Amino acid sequence: MKVERVSYDVMTPSAARSIFEAILWKPAIRWRVHRIEVLKPIRWINLRRNEVSAVVSTRNVQQAMTAGSGTLGLYIEEERQQRAGYFLRDVAYRIHADLSLAPGRAGEPLMKYTEMFARRASKGQCVNQPYLGCREFAAAFGLVASDAPAATPISETRELGWMLHDLDFTHPSDPQPRFFNAKMAAGVIEVPPFEEARG
Repeated sequence: MKVERVSYDVMTPSAARSIFEAILWKPAIRWRVHRIEVLKPIRWINLRRNEVSAVVSTRNVQQAMTAGSGTLGLYIEEERQQRAGYFLRDVAYRIHADLSLAPGRAGEPLMKYTEMFARRASKGQCVNQPYLGCREFAAAFGLVASDAPAATPISETRELGWMLHDLDFTHPSDPQPRFFNAKMAAGVIEVPPFEEARG
C-alpha cells in the first residue's frame, strides 16, 4: 500500500530468494524458489515507525559534484513522519529453492556452488544479514540437513490473492513487478516459475 505499510500474509518469493543470495551470491548463479512452507501460525502486529519523507535531490548532488562542495544532508527532525504498519510477527518458514547457472555460464561446475552454499549455510555465514522484505526485519537462518526430521507446516489452507513474485529486470532502468495468484494448501505455497508470473 502506498501510505501505510501492510505485509503480505506470508513471505514473498523475492524475499525468500534474497535470503539465499545473502548466504551465497555469485554472478554465475541464479536462485529459483519453488516452495515456501509456513511453520508457525500467521500472526500480526501493529507498529508505528519514524520515516524520512524526503530524499536528497539529484540536482543538488550534481551541483555539489560540479562545485566540489555542497550540502547534501537531510535534517531528520524536519523531514520525519510517523507511519503505521501492519506486519507479520513470530514467523518461521522452510524454503525450497533450486540453484542454476546464469545464462552464458554453462561451463562452470554447478556442484562447486552447491557445496559452497551448504558449507556457508551450515556455519551460519552470509554476505550480508538476511532480512524478510525490509532490512529492519532481520532473519535468522539454518540449513536443514537431508536426514533431519521434517518440521510440519501449519494445517491452514486459504487463498492468499495476488502476491509479488519478483521484479523483471529485462530493462534494468525500469524493473517491472511480476505477480502470481498465491494459494496456501496445508501450510505450503507452491511458487510457479517466474516466466508464468504476470506483470
